[in-house]
Amino acid sequence: MKTLLKLLTATALIALPGIATAQTQKDPVRNVVLVHGAFADGSGWKQVADILAKDGYTVSIVQEPLTSLADDVAATNRILDRQQGRAVLVGHSYGGAIITEAGNNPHVASLVFVAAFVPDAGETIEALNKTNPPAAKSIAPTADGYLLVDPKSFPTDFAADVPPAEARFMALSQVPWNARIVSTTITAPAWKSKPSYGIVATEDRMINPALERSMYQRAGAKITEIKGSHAVFISQPRAVATVIEQAAARASQ
Repeated sequence: MKTLLKLLTATALIALPGIATAQTQKDPVRNVVLVHGAFADGSGWKQVADILAKDGYTVSIVQEPLTSLADDVAATNRILDRQQGRAVLVGHSYGGAIITEAGNNPHVASLVFVAAFVPDAGETIEALNKTNPPAAKSIAPTADGYLLVDPKSFPTDFAADVPPAEARFMALSQVPWNARIVSTTITAPAWKSKPSYGIVATEDRMINPALERSMYQRAGAKITEIKGSHAVFISQPRAVATVIEQAAARASQ
C-alpha cells in the first residue's frame, strides 16, 4: 500500500509540474506600464517603449486625463487590470503621485519613479514643493482652474536637453493640469509595500533634484542619478529603460 501511494504521488507531480515548483519560483515580470506626468501625454514615452519592446517586454501606456488624482489613478488601474501577469509600474513627474496610489493594484510588482514626486500619506505635491522649491517659475493658472507652463519657458524649464524643435512642439502640445491636484492628499502609498526605484534627473528645473533624492531615500528606493532635464525619459531613454529592466529582473527573482 505504501509503495502504491508513493507511485501515485510521483505520477501526480509529473502530470502537474507547476504544483511542485509554484511555491519556489516567481513568474518572470515582462510587463511594463508607463504613466506620464503633468503638461505631457503618453507619446513622450515612445523611445523608452520602443527599447523595452525590442528587449522583449510588453508595454502599456496610460493616457490619464490630468483632471483629478482620482481620475488619473482610475485610468491607471484600468490599464493595470488588463495585464496578463505582474508588471513594473513607472511614473514620471506627477505620475509618481499617481503610481504611489495605483501601485496598490495586485498586478504591480514594483515601482519606478522618473524625476517624480513620491508623496507619503497625507502629503500633497504643493507641500512637497515648498520644502525644496524648483528652479522653474513658469507655471501659471488658466481662467478655468488649470495649470500650464509658459510656452516660451517650457524648452528651458521642462526639456532643456531635448532637440529645440521637439521641445517647442512639446510646449505647444502640453496638456493642462487641474490645479486642484497639487493640493490633493495621498492616502495609501504603495511604496511602503512594493520595491521601488528612483531616477534623479540632476539638471531638473521642474522638481528640485534634492527633493527627488530625499523622497526616494524616504521610500527606500534604489536610486539612479542621470544627467538630464525633467524630460530625462525623452533625452536619455536607454538609461531610463535600463532602470526599468533592472526593476523587472529583480522582481522576477
